[in-house]
Amino acid sequence: MNRMIEMITSTTTLTMTRRFEFTAERVFDAWVNPEMMSKWLFNPEEKANFVENDFCVGGSYRIRDPKEGEAIGKYLEIDKPFKLVFTFQIPKYSETIDRITVLLEPIDGGCEMTFTQEIVVPHEQGWTTEDIEKAHREFRDGSEQGWNNMFDVLVKHLSNRNNPQK
Repeated sequence: MNRMIEMITSTTTLTMTRRFEFTAERVFDAWVNPEMMSKWLFNPEEKANFVENDFCVGGSYRIRDPKEGEAIGKYLEIDKPFKLVFTFQIPKYSETIDRITVLLEPIDGGCEMTFTQEIVVPHEQGWTTEDIEKAHREFRDGSEQGWNNMFDVLVKHLSNRNNPQK
């Protein structure tokens, strides 16, 4: 007899702010243009990934890395070029689905991005409050390191594009 085991989870939030010397339009485009997505998104090693993207509310994306698996999600909210909200999952590692919000605000000389990831953290039966807080810290720290690496690669690609517009 198969029994479904209910996964116990909690949520922690990672918020990061970064300034770019590029317009909000350029940064927003990097989040949704398949060619740009393949170069930096979930790709800090800068190898070519395969991207499928149905960019519309309710549409989905898939980024395939032959070695690491794939990142998938659905677009929940789009206000180009100021706001993008989507789900994020890497099925190879977890059944949990995170929610990511990207807010872009034009500023002198570029834009400021506020990135928020609502991270779903699985836990085991009997975990204490301390266990949960430790897991939250580890998930946030790991995500922050990964996103910082990707944002560094993004800046490099935006800088290298043969486009005189910033």
